Amino acid sequence: MAKVKTIYVCQSCGMDSPKWMGRCSSCGEWNTYQEMRVEQKTKAETKAETWQNDEKKKIRTPLTLDDITIGKTTRIDTTNAEFNRVLGGGVVPGSLILIGGNPGIGKSTLLLQICTQLKELPILYVSGEESEEQIKLRAQRISSGALPKTYIFTEVNISKILREAKKLSPRLIIIDSIQTMSSPHLESAPGTVSQIRECTADLQRFAKELNIPVLIIGHITKEGQLAGPKVLEHIVDVVLQFEGDPNYSYRLLRAQKNRFGSTDEIGIYEMRGNGLREVNNPSELFLSQSEVELSGSAIGVMLEGQRPVLVEAQALVSPAVYGNPQRSATGFDLRRMGMHLAVLEKRVGLALAQHDVFLNIAGGLKIKDPGMDLSILAAIISSLEDTIIDHHTCFAGEVGLSGEIRAVTHIGQRVKEADKLGFNKMFLSSFNLQGLNTSNLNIELIPISKLTDLYDLLF
Repeated sequence: MAKVKTIYVCQSCGMDSPKWMGRCSSCGEWNTYQEMRVEQKTKAETKAETWQNDEKKKIRTPLTLDDITIGKTTRIDTTNAEFNRVLGGGVVPGSLILIGGNPGIGKSTLLLQICTQLKELPILYVSGEESEEQIKLRAQRISSGALPKTYIFTEVNISKILREAKKLSPRLIIIDSIQTMSSPHLESAPGTVSQIRECTADLQRFAKELNIPVLIIGHITKEGQLAGPKVLEHIVDVVLQFEGDPNYSYRLLRAQKNRFGSTDEIGIYEMRGNGLREVNNPSELFLSQSEVELSGSAIGVMLEGQRPVLVEAQALVSPAVYGNPQRSATGFDLRRMGMHLAVLEKRVGLALAQHDVFLNIAGGLKIKDPGMDLSILAAIISSLEDTIIDHHTCFAGEVGLSGEIRAVTHIGQRVKEADKLGFNKMFLSSFNLQGLNTSNLNIELIPISKLTDLYDLLF
């Protein structure tokens, strides 16, 4: 007979204790311990289960690397080019994929759209948040065709879900969301650390034993982290982050962890009334649609993952009226912008100490690539001098503290992207020209080595 044991589990970090404590000794949070009852099996029951498992399963023995044979793993093609790009070519059978994002960003829409694209594969869509009618309405909005092999199951009991999944034997399972699932072996509420950890472990065992991939939707906290224990990200094979500005229609899919591919690739979507549209040319979202050329604007070629994207940097420089000058940056690191302003004052001789400086990246994109430094400085100088930069001119280069223009990575991809979009001139570091093949390009490459060279050539 199994014995019932009472323990206390921290809902912040997952640490358990035999007695209640006011403050967790692991994470330092207060009043996070909750009571939980677990069944502790006797030695006879454990031995019986071990014997039964050994009879049913083949007993594993240690193998050397030379004895291990690698079979051909065929990925499941989701027919969604952006989703396949981030995963590394498709969904690996038996993998556990976790997708997190802000509420209403489109996580459920993305996975339901994948179901509509995989009409010939049996898919089990498990929802603990919506009813069958709500899912049906969203599926009709996304796709007008029939989905004869997509099964909808509104259940939160993980044992019932795995039992039905074993009967159906689908090629893909979608869980929406892991915070609503609960295990009957635990008495804690759904969404707690213990429930998330136990349900994810059950899904992992099921996926590995039957070689069925599982896509899991996860909620995030107000700090932007995945809700639940950190062990959740260690259990799964792939962690994807679906993000975007609610004021704009674009969405970015990033890989924070990928055991079967690179974490450098990103997928770009545009949210529309009939679902998510894959964006093959990301530059169309982040370039200004204005036909009037104005000062304070410069086009930079940045990298998002391995994809070159042309982005417009907008700057406004005006004399400070209320004493202390203001510094504001949207989509760019404010401290790095302050460093660039100091470089302009010291190396170029521009008086910016008594000027307000406002910087904005068009399209709401957040910039981390240092290759955008040159375009940002060009936009600031353009606004200060009130001089227009031709919109057929772009920039790619990192600016150092001594005013030198440093080389950036993947310059060949950046140049080809600018040439493909019809730009006539491109300012870049003189060190980037070494080994660069420019025979088949129509764009004029202007190498510069110092920031003063940029000021002399443009202004």
